Amino acid sequence: VQLQASGGGLVQAGGSRRLSCAASGRTFSSYDMGWFRQAPGNEREFVAAITWSGDSTYQADSVKGRFTISRDNAKNTVYLQMNSLKPEDTAVYYCAARPKNYSGSYYYIRTYIYWGQGTLVTVSS
Repeated sequence: VQLQASGGGLVQAGGSRRLSCAASGRTFSSYDMGWFRQAPGNEREFVAAITWSGDSTYQADSVKGRFTISRDNAKNTVYLQMNSLKPEDTAVYYCAARPKNYSGSYYYIRTYIYWGQGTLVTVSS
């Protein structure tokens, strides 16, 4: 499956941004989806994940209550709604996919097989 992330840009602290990740190539609903981010000088880290059906979601503690992951299987798209943004949220955000019902933590980066190219979100103070 090919993934294309979009929606990044410059936003002021306290603002909101919605990222999108469009999938193509294979049946989108066969995949659990995740968002990860990587700030300069840091390792890539888990942000949020959603199961193939959308029934369950998972968020990193650092974004709980501020970020929401969702998906629209009819549109082959997963979203990351980011509210109350902070300067420390500045990073390149990546979407990723793994086969549904894959065993392994949703938080673990190595369980994801397919990756998008990333979209930069810059939060100014």
